[in-house]
Amino acid sequence: MTSRITDAESFATVRQQMMHLTQYIRNQSDLEPGIRHLVDIRASQINDCAHCLAMHVEEALKDGDRVDRLALVSAWQEAEDWFTPRERAALLWTETLTRISTDKVSDELYAKVRGEFGEKDLADLTLAVIAINGWNRLNVPFNTSSRHFEMPAPETVAH
Repeated sequence: MTSRITDAESFATVRQQMMHLTQYIRNQSDLEPGIRHLVDIRASQINDCAHCLAMHVEEALKDGDRVDRLALVSAWQEAEDWFTPRERAALLWTETLTRISTDKVSDELYAKVRGEFGEKDLADLTLAVIAINGWNRLNVPFNTSSRHFEMPAPETVAH
């Protein structure tokens, strides 16, 4: 697949603005890296963004997540014992907001997610979902290519 953006400078300002948002989520929110990775992976799966999916799986592995767990992210609802209640709530919120035109935020769903996240964390989680959906919507239409990555050495991966 060939990138549709041939002049990197024409895209630089947009990427820079998106990076400000990403840096806030990474450096100023209290969201755990594992939650951020799951949000990024699940939204990228839904949006078919190979570029973001490869990047965020690599980051999750480098941060110590396990390949077997990451392989089950798309089936998290059926893999209940693989994800904590907080992770499950984050995945539910991610799916709902990513598909907001068809998946409404019911009072029941909100209460379920709110039971795992305080107000600030839920606001930051919402911003994380917005950010990855924004990145997906920049990379997919412009055919941003994904890159291969090396698996971390087994001794560096959590068991």
